Amino acid sequence: MSAFAPLPLGQRIPGSVHSVSCSLPTMRAVVGYEEKHPDITRHLTSGYPRFLVHPFARQFAEKHRQAGHTLWLTSSARMAGELAQYLGASSQIFADPSTSSGQVGLNGVSHPENAELATRAKTFLQNVGGFLSSREAEDRLVQLGALPAAVPENLFPGDAAAEVKRHLRPAFPGAGDADFFLASNGMNAIYAAFRALAELQAGYGRTVWIQLGWLYLDTIAILKKFTAPGDYIYARDVFDRATLERVFTEHGPRIAGLITEVPTNPLIQTPDLSWLVALARRHGAALILDPTVASAFNVNLLPCADVVTTSLTKYAASEGDVIAGVAVVNPASPHAARLRTKLNTLLEPVYPRDLARLAAQIGKTKALLARVHDNVPRVVAFLENHPAVRDVFWARRAESRANFDRVARAPGAVGAMISFTLRGPLEKFYDRLRLPKGPSFGMTTTLICPFMFLAHYDLVTSEAGRAELAASGLDPNLLRLSVGTEPAEDIIAALAEALG
Repeated sequence: MSAFAPLPLGQRIPGSVHSVSCSLPTMRAVVGYEEKHPDITRHLTSGYPRFLVHPFARQFAEKHRQAGHTLWLTSSARMAGELAQYLGASSQIFADPSTSSGQVGLNGVSHPENAELATRAKTFLQNVGGFLSSREAEDRLVQLGALPAAVPENLFPGDAAAEVKRHLRPAFPGAGDADFFLASNGMNAIYAAFRALAELQAGYGRTVWIQLGWLYLDTIAILKKFTAPGDYIYARDVFDRATLERVFTEHGPRIAGLITEVPTNPLIQTPDLSWLVALARRHGAALILDPTVASAFNVNLLPCADVVTTSLTKYAASEGDVIAGVAVVNPASPHAARLRTKLNTLLEPVYPRDLARLAAQIGKTKALLARVHDNVPRVVAFLENHPAVRDVFWARRAESRANFDRVARAPGAVGAMISFTLRGPLEKFYDRLRLPKGPSFGMTTTLICPFMFLAHYDLVTSEAGRAELAASGLDPNLLRLSVGTEPAEDIIAALAEALG
């Protein structure tokens, strides 16, 4: 028997009211969540914050929306303005009813109830990381008397921003205080970095952006949504030098920049960064690199990038109840001075209580990674040798081991993520598995999910979409496992039980 107790549908993981994950224990639940079946969604009280609107935000919005209108709460007045501009004339800025002196109201956008408008609004906020913080919504409800008090939690008592940056500094040697830009979440850090460099490069007639490898869905969406027709190029194979050389030869003077993850999500592939940097610099292209999959604490990317962006929800907030991100400017970048100025105006700030909660946890990251790095090779060895497993992807997989090792801070610094595919049916394995099942990674808790179903359900469920995935080397049934700090033998036992 597995040491992991099964978690019921919708249970928060790890359990805090601000948890970033929730249990989706069966494939029926996964599909029901994606297709918005009421018998599934009614159990999901909270979850990954950019996909599920938090109950505190819903409570406020329901109380303050106009009849016949939908209200979306945003992370700032500036973000509300961006959303209203994106939605057009049918939307209007929400004005939070005034309260007593000194209380700060919430920001948002209202529009007439309309399914298409609602989808556009939600997708925009998801892509750019513009949703209201659950803690800010909670605090506002407390101010208004709708909640008795905020849920007690351990918060850092001092200068939280200074504490977070103190722990981040070793991951970004050479960067000064002025180079760190904390953001409300990792996606907002990417969006702001992209916007900043896109505006700078456009001044030189450079408007083409390259996506290298299959990346996280919202990074892909940003590139597609905020580039002009013909200015987005997808280089699907991170190891295909010839194709990338050809792209730069054909478009070099017009290439603004390239975005990739190191390693990529979910195939955990690492390109040859020294070669890539030389190619980009030769053509005047900027580089945005994202180390979230393995953690900025494990890979040294700043010397290779103009700006590094990463989610601090993973690894740094290892208890799984904070969303935050950071953009770090390479002081040696030719764009450094102007990047700092632009990022100051484009990033959404971290809500103070989120920052205090992050500061209370980030000091545990080193210990978390030590446990994870002990577990991961053992879990990989088990999966690679199990006859029911078809393929296993991790940071030191043979095809990109040398590339990864060149940027890794230590030989065993691989991060928590493992992806794998099965020879047998996905549903049978997934439903039997006793590990916690939900999105996110880099937590003390082991988590597994059918990643392609959660991230790209539209592609998984169409013939054309499945062909698109296959062309990028992606199995629709791929599972993404985030190895936690539990004993490796317990994680392996749970996997063995489900694999049969």
